[in-house]
Amino acid sequence: MSRYNPLFLLIFIFCPTAMKAQVKTDQSRALSPQQQSISIISALTAAGDIENLSTQLNAGLDAGLTIEETKEILVQLYAYCGFPRSLNAITTLMNVVEKRKASGINDKQGKSANPNNNPSDKYDQGRKVLEILTKTPQTKPAPGFGEFAPRIDAFLKEHLFADIFESDVLSFQQREIVTISALTAMQGVVSQLQAHVKMGMNTGITENQLAAIADLIEKHVSKTQANTLRTIVSKPLTPVIEKDMMVRISEIEIVPEFLAEYNAILKEESSASVEKEPGVIAIFPMSAKEQPNQIRIVEIYADSAAYQSHLKTPHFQHYKTNTLKMVKSLKLVDMHSLDPETMSEIFKKLK
Repeated sequence: MSRYNPLFLLIFIFCPTAMKAQVKTDQSRALSPQQQSISIISALTAAGDIENLSTQLNAGLDAGLTIEETKEILVQLYAYCGFPRSLNAITTLMNVVEKRKASGINDKQGKSANPNNNPSDKYDQGRKVLEILTKTPQTKPAPGFGEFAPRIDAFLKEHLFADIFESDVLSFQQREIVTISALTAMQGVVSQLQAHVKMGMNTGITENQLAAIADLIEKHVSKTQANTLRTIVSKPLTPVIEKDMMVRISEIEIVPEFLAEYNAILKEESSASVEKEPGVIAIFPMSAKEQPNQIRIVEIYADSAAYQSHLKTPHFQHYKTNTLKMVKSLKLVDMHSLDPETMSEIFKKLK
């Protein structure tokens, strides 16, 4: 008698989507709820997605992160994504904590960063921290960039790895989850991501945990960015373009007296959609040269779920309600791609 359940075999053969979902569910369990929150908060901060960051900061505090731990995540991130995004995130956290306190939620404060960390040779302290993370001897100055620009080498050792990484508010492993998640969410930093993946694994982060981080980046930032991490750890890539990708042309006629006002609202909505929604690949508005009140919008969504999510966003609702009186006619034309293989290359020449 076969030891395999026939029903299981049928599910395996005919439901690959269900099996893929199961794999991702299993991977997500590789990270604790707190680790998941650390990853998501870091990625959204690096991506500059303040709107969704507020929700995830609440989720992180609910998962048991202390206020000081959460602050330390955002402080560390200034070294990777800059002061503006770090400060915006810290202000968002401050508002979240105040609102939770006003609602009767008393979050655990936790221990703060040690202000007395003042060794006689801070560069050497940072160098030793980096040796622990890399398991490789670190020379002074660092070869290459350290010889060419000694000041940046000093900042890296004395500030990032001595002042920040040495603080025991977060463990080295937690700090590498912060860094790996942030770098995965950012474009153009693959070499740094590769280096920190190795450091992260030296702190005990597993390949399954790295795969789980990639899944979180896919969900909260984009599939393209998630695939950068998957490539490094030799995990299967997620197709950026789904089979049910939506391509639509909106044909709109605007009442002439409202044209300038409509164009301003449309520009604001299309920009917010592309910037804030991972599932919005493009919203490209145009007007006919000879008839400027004839508007055409090329809309591309990763899948139907992304489109449905788009309809519920505050920026789309603002656009819809405020332009209703301005639209004389509207026709939505759903399109079918004749060359899906080229779709991923479509915007590269605009960079």
